[in-house]
Amino acid sequence: MSTAVASVAVGGAPLTPAQVLSVARDGARVVLSEETRKAVRHGREQVEALARGEVPAYGVSTGFGALATRHIAPDLRARLQRSLIRSHAAGAGPEVEREVVRALMLLRLRTLASGNTGVEVATVETLAALLNAQITPVVHEYGSLGCSGDLAPLSHVALALMGEGRVRDADGELKDAQEALAAAGVQPVELGAKEGLALINGTDGMLGMLAMACMDLERLLKVADITAAMSVEALLGTDRVFAEELQRLRPHPGQAASAANLRAMLADSPIVASHRGPDCNRVQDAYSLRCAPQVAGAARDTLSHALLVAGRELDSVIDNPVVLDDGRVESNGNFHGAPVAYVLDFLAVAVADTASIAERRTDRMLDVSRSHGLPAFLADDPGVDSGHMIAQYTQAAIVSELKRLAVPASVDSIPSSAMQEDHVSMGWSAARKLRRAVDGLTNVLAVELLTAARALDLRSPLEPGPATGAVLRTVREKVGGPGPDRYLAPEIAAVAALVTDGSVVAAAESVTPLA
Repeated sequence: MSTAVASVAVGGAPLTPAQVLSVARDGARVVLSEETRKAVRHGREQVEALARGEVPAYGVSTGFGALATRHIAPDLRARLQRSLIRSHAAGAGPEVEREVVRALMLLRLRTLASGNTGVEVATVETLAALLNAQITPVVHEYGSLGCSGDLAPLSHVALALMGEGRVRDADGELKDAQEALAAAGVQPVELGAKEGLALINGTDGMLGMLAMACMDLERLLKVADITAAMSVEALLGTDRVFAEELQRLRPHPGQAASAANLRAMLADSPIVASHRGPDCNRVQDAYSLRCAPQVAGAARDTLSHALLVAGRELDSVIDNPVVLDDGRVESNGNFHGAPVAYVLDFLAVAVADTASIAERRTDRMLDVSRSHGLPAFLADDPGVDSGHMIAQYTQAAIVSELKRLAVPASVDSIPSSAMQEDHVSMGWSAARKLRRAVDGLTNVLAVELLTAARALDLRSPLEPGPATGAVLRTVREKVGGPGPDRYLAPEIAAVAALVTDGSVVAAAESVTPLA
């Protein structure tokens, strides 16, 4: 399900993660108001007055970083800004994804539009024009230390504004920036005092990736509750442990929401009802079933904290120096990425554990000693057929990788710039590994969903509940039911697509609302 809107106003009110996603992933246009232009002009006037003065000002009439002690003569200042961008556009490795670059551009535009950075209106308008023309500068995987902002990634964007470097046009074709801008009718900018620094001194890359990951995880954690419910049914587990009076004894909000989802998904399930009577000798389900809301709930609470931090950062002006409302231009340390880096790392831990418990449920459905009557590996003819044996291997491989991705990046720091920048956040690296982790969780949940769907079919003539049944029918629209072995990779991909596009959540919510 798309979150796309026609346009997003930049300047004034803070952006939301949903708006970031609309521009970055769905190509929504950006709009600048006249009030925004007025604020930008006011900030520019303060910088120009400072540039005319005799007192050295960092980034306006001095060099940068460890070279900030050199005073730059007025006739060299335009060259200073060009040199800054060219030298800092020093990324390496593969291109990062288009949506990441668009998020980076949008969030830098947001800060420039505040009027607190001192750039020209034309610079703000050109950056907006690139976004609206779907021109995406080539930004590389490596180069940001997450302090002084995402310097190298943002420099590759700024280079494109100058009509230099390489970009992808609206069709994804790789072109020289000058050619792509000309084709779109966009005039390159000539950077003035401080503008180069203002274009690159922000946490925009790591923040954009955080905002998009939060939006994706809101959906994936609903999916985790859905697949857990289907696994509980498939394994003849009990729903009694999810009762509201039991959950109230430990009042974590995420746990309460997850347990409510499990109750809703399992409501009126003939399978659950079939073994609810006094003849049932099951005392307690395994932790991967019984503790599903405790694990998914902790992930939800971690996500809530991450959204709180993202919201604050989306309401921040990140630049150094900044133009204050009273006209003063002051240096600061707000570009340090620690607040964002920490929650990026926290989320990677939550993602790894959510995937880990899902893999354990899948494994139980495949093991005849624990699956309560299901065929080995859910195979049509065990021994001749292998069923979902290797699908679980794929899950296990992903979960192992997710554990490595959960090792925090933000505890590392490599000093740079001749020890001027002697403590950095590594927030860009935390964001890059979180993106890989979100993709891994998507595929782990897809395998659990595929496996639980087959297991539920094999419980026939018993029927799943209305909500889980709706999800099962959605899966069956793309993937066939039990039978002899067949090519599984396309089926995993098809179900992963249903997870990603929101179809799984929509199917469940067609029957019952989910938290």
